[in-house]
Amino acid sequence: MTQIPRGADIAVPPQALHVAVSWRTGHGVPDVDVSALLLGAGGQVRGDADLVFCNHATHPSGAVRHLGKSAPGVPGSPAADWLWLDLSRVEPDVGRLVIAASVDGGAFGRVPGLDVRVTDASGASVAYCPMEGATTETAFVCGEFRRQGGGWHFRAVGRGYVSGLAGLATDLGIVVEAPPPPIPGPGYVPPRPAPAPAAPPPLPPQSVPVPSGDPYGGEFRPATYQGRGKETVRCGPELPPGRWVLLEIESYHSLSTTIETCDAHGRAEEYLLAAYEDDVRARTVALVPRARPLALRVEADAPWTLRVLPLSHARRFDSHIEGLAHDLVVYDGPPGVLDFLHRGESRFTVHRHTPPQDPLYDDEEQDLLVNGVGEVRVSVRVPGPGLLRISGDGPWKCAVRR
Repeated sequence: MTQIPRGADIAVPPQALHVAVSWRTGHGVPDVDVSALLLGAGGQVRGDADLVFCNHATHPSGAVRHLGKSAPGVPGSPAADWLWLDLSRVEPDVGRLVIAASVDGGAFGRVPGLDVRVTDASGASVAYCPMEGATTETAFVCGEFRRQGGGWHFRAVGRGYVSGLAGLATDLGIVVEAPPPPIPGPGYVPPRPAPAPAAPPPLPPQSVPVPSGDPYGGEFRPATYQGRGKETVRCGPELPPGRWVLLEIESYHSLSTTIETCDAHGRAEEYLLAAYEDDVRARTVALVPRARPLALRVEADAPWTLRVLPLSHARRFDSHIEGLAHDLVVYDGPPGVLDFLHRGESRFTVHRHTPPQDPLYDDEEQDLLVNGVGEVRVSVRVPGPGLLRISGDGPWKCAVRR
């Protein structure tokens, strides 16, 4: 483990990396949230999209993503909030990438074991720095990635803010809206309702809100599970019953990686993912049962990491999208024709998921739109919005004709 003191820096490879801000849980220990800010000229963000956190989980460039927290254990056990980034995909006008952390309802002086860790895709340590000596700070710049000498360096910072994430973000160019004025005390008579304001502009695709009665909805705190070989993952009760959740799995140097649902007795029921590449970073979808927690059977020949995320973290499109191997995307467009191109050697399939026709049952509707082998060029009709579960072993593209 490469430990560096505050203020020191170390060269890092321009590749995919994981960053974890870690701490120890306990009674009275506030929860920690991690975020990333991409800084351009003058050390300022170029816009609000350059702040990546739980409610804006993916940067438009695809270079930075918020992955969520590890599932909490008993008091005193370690916890972490995770980011994924690929330095090779950071836009040329971004010179620094700041890793920040914040707490709500407390201060970092009450958070034991705080540190920041950087690992490569295989889990090997790249850099580690403990954050000690915190008192009343409610936000921290834990570290930053900086372009230097034609490459990238990671510097351990450890600078605290008593003004929280809002103060830190303001210093770096994010415009933070002021809170609404307090409501007067007893005897206050509200004014007559004002005309309804104009609809706000749409949010970025990864955070488009959906009606609470729709299975696309259902926000919850992401959870991370880790294992090796064949294990059954029993998700917590916080998952919204009758809604879809996004599953993201990573496994490296494994002959195969699979995810299956389990029935009420814990028996494997249906394949959600079957990947046979050496290195797998894949996404699929699961429907949470109404009467019991979601249980999954995960199997790989090597260590694996499974993240359970709200469906709002899925990529969305209505005209064109590209991807690699296994992914889950939301098609938001009207009826049309989907033109698929897959460049690979093995089977390429596309399933379309739509909500159950009978809301009392868990059986979602699935249609197999594409089923081919190797290089596939095919056009299929799509009747409207839905989830597309795409599985292949190479790059693919999808364009819409209406």
